[in-house]
Amino acid sequence: MRTTLALFTSVGLLLTQAAAAAETAKQSTSTLKDVSELQSRKQTSNPETWPGAAVYRKSCSACHEGQVPKAPHKMFLQMMAPGNILGALEHGLMKQQGDSLSPADRKHVAEYLSATSFASLSAERPPPRCSGTAATFDASKPAAAVGWGYDNSRFVPAALAGISRDDVPRLKLKWAFAYPDAIRARSQPLIAHGAVYTGSHDGTVYAFDLRTGCVRWTYRASAEVRTAIVGDPDAVGARRSLLYFGDVIARVYAIDARTGQLVWSVKVDEHPNATITGSPAFHDGIVYVPISSLEVTSAADPKYECCKFRGAIAALDAASGALKWKTYSITEEPKPVRTTRLGTRVFAPSGAPIWNSPTIDASRGLIYAGTGENYSSPASVTSDAVLAFRMSDGKLMWSRQLTSGDAWNVGCMMADNPNCPAENGPDVDVAAGTILMALPGGKRVLIAGQKNGFVYALDPDEQGKLLWKTRVGRGGIQGGIHFGLAREGTRIYVPIVDMKDGHDGRSYDSPPKPGLYALDAANGRVLWSAPADDVCNGRPFCDPGISAAVTAIPGVVFAGHMDGRLRAYDGANGHVLWEIDSTRAVPTVSGAAGKGGSFGGAGAAIRDGYLAVNSGYGLYFHMPGGVLLVFTAGS
Repeated sequence: MRTTLALFTSVGLLLTQAAAAAETAKQSTSTLKDVSELQSRKQTSNPETWPGAAVYRKSCSACHEGQVPKAPHKMFLQMMAPGNILGALEHGLMKQQGDSLSPADRKHVAEYLSATSFASLSAERPPPRCSGTAATFDASKPAAAVGWGYDNSRFVPAALAGISRDDVPRLKLKWAFAYPDAIRARSQPLIAHGAVYTGSHDGTVYAFDLRTGCVRWTYRASAEVRTAIVGDPDAVGARRSLLYFGDVIARVYAIDARTGQLVWSVKVDEHPNATITGSPAFHDGIVYVPISSLEVTSAADPKYECCKFRGAIAALDAASGALKWKTYSITEEPKPVRTTRLGTRVFAPSGAPIWNSPTIDASRGLIYAGTGENYSSPASVTSDAVLAFRMSDGKLMWSRQLTSGDAWNVGCMMADNPNCPAENGPDVDVAAGTILMALPGGKRVLIAGQKNGFVYALDPDEQGKLLWKTRVGRGGIQGGIHFGLAREGTRIYVPIVDMKDGHDGRSYDSPPKPGLYALDAANGRVLWSAPADDVCNGRPFCDPGISAAVTAIPGVVFAGHMDGRLRAYDGANGHVLWEIDSTRAVPTVSGAAGKGGSFGGAGAAIRDGYLAVNSGYGLYFHMPGGVLLVFTAGS
């Protein structure tokens, strides 16, 4: 690499402002990898000089740079492990195309796209396979309907959690698993059937025995799995129980929870940049899938016709994967609205991706989802908004916009890039999943968090009418609230990111406020604050804030920080009850040492006396890592 490529996201991605970044965007192997990822892979030569570069340009580039619907954009291929790419060419979806290449060329193009040579991959031993009782699934313990995939409250009741406030100081690491050659671990585990299910960087979904960490089965998806693994909570004693998840190239999967066998897989959006970041939500035999996109990064190329993607929710039959309905966050189809000085057409309206897991409101027959910014001008009325869709047919019943006039893309961080919309941001997505909850007296409210640092209470009976709003963090492109709030009773736990350096070239009106905060859901009053202390001591890509979703049990809230610490806070006052440093090396079930990094995306899963959490977020100025950590207060 001749220059440093620096990208990041807080649900939208962003290039550095320097002219060097523009040159790098032309020459680098990826517009989606930051220096932490590239350094962690120890690549010292420019992959553009590798044999696979010529193979890609001759045989692949005509389809994978936005020209062909359903063909994943090159940026997604660059996020994949080389084994995923080679597998697709040899026996997967791209076998027909791969058959036209020699075995050597297939290998070369996989190395080029992933910027990783097969020779550089570690030869780690696999984790032990389960046998005897450790291999047995408990049909009486299907998925529990709490957190992502169900209600977004991220509160685990005492009887289900099996961990009390008094137990928390006694939590010890039971076992750990290091994901092979991974620099991030973004999938939220599911504890069910006496197992821990989780996705990974290379697309492998694992079923581990909860008690010992041996592996019951594995399934390999086409690409990285960053969503939660979601199960059917009604499958008590059923002959078959299914698991649902999405990958980064917008495919949704249903696999058998006991065997790991594929039941169905569906591509939910044809746009080359479409992806699934929010976890699917399950209710009454239907899987509701949020659809987002990384087209926001494509606009860094001044010749790219920005932009044609629209966020959406797709409803799939849980048994078959058949599409029941699909509704876009923007009703109008994008059309040409202007031409840049370079002669490139600009399309609008676009954007309003849905990054978060939908919230089910069965009593009203609605599902709620927050949207991100528009990618091109003019901004629409459904960006940075909370939308309510009718569950039966997907009709948009109401929309409540929280920030108007927000249009932004990565071109805004490039010097004199004509693809930057006139609005130029502020890029403050409603990124976290909304929480539907009852107040004393029975009144229900919808709680939403936004990257501008605000928390809102909306009235679901009055078309999302604003009841109150409270500014908790400074906010910004890489600030405010990212992945998930939590609720306990009428307390709302609010994680704030607010990085010291947002790497966005912007000035803000207040200092950053990273940490954890508690609000009264009835009125938005701040009950307590726990600002995050800075223990980074100059470590690169280390920040004290909380980007990952938080998880609550009675009297306690667990929060993973970007500095690698996992903390348990007292729900009554914010005092720290327990913490561990996930960046320290730990022994793993495979015999290799493993370590985490920044916590980002998913939070902790808690059930039956165990806490399972993934650590490592080697993207966008976060510390790399890749380890699953399982704790218990018992033996």
